[in-house]
Amino acid sequence: MLRWTAGRLGRVMAARASVAFSTSSARMASHGHDVAEMADLSLPMYADRTDMPLPDKPFKDVLTAAEEGLRQKEKGPWGQLSREEKLVLYRMKFCQTYAEMRQPSAEWKTVMGGVFFFLGFTGLVVWWQSVYVYPKHPRTFDEEWQAKQMKRMLDMRMNPIEGPSAQWDYEKGRWK
Repeated sequence: MLRWTAGRLGRVMAARASVAFSTSSARMASHGHDVAEMADLSLPMYADRTDMPLPDKPFKDVLTAAEEGLRQKEKGPWGQLSREEKLVLYRMKFCQTYAEMRQPSAEWKTVMGGVFFFLGFTGLVVWWQSVYVYPKHPRTFDEEWQAKQMKRMLDMRMNPIEGPSAQWDYEKGRWK
């Protein structure tokens, strides 16, 4: 039989716990988990937004040789640039135009689909509860029961000032 002393068992358990809770990138990568890098938000970032016309940095950071040549040509008179070159220069600075940013998306269809899905699911739950969960209506809801109750109230002459007894003609046996 193997005997474990309390100190030895404590050391083994502590060693296993420290290994299990370690978050080194090599250990996490060996288990198929990617380690996310933290973004430095103090650095300039690019974002296409209609309320911010000039982003902090251009869309393309790394330029090809042709784009570098076009960048040098940009420093000269703009009348010598062709329309295509101006578009390439614009796309180097911005990803989307204002017209592209303002173009309506089909996101509303997804939202409305989700709303109708959950409304339908809620309707099914309510139907299921009415069939299988809630009990039947009590007998006091039946018309026969309510007629007997009204007759009893009239026989007892309940609330003769403003209630049902005030509206009943006892001599003729009908409502006034």
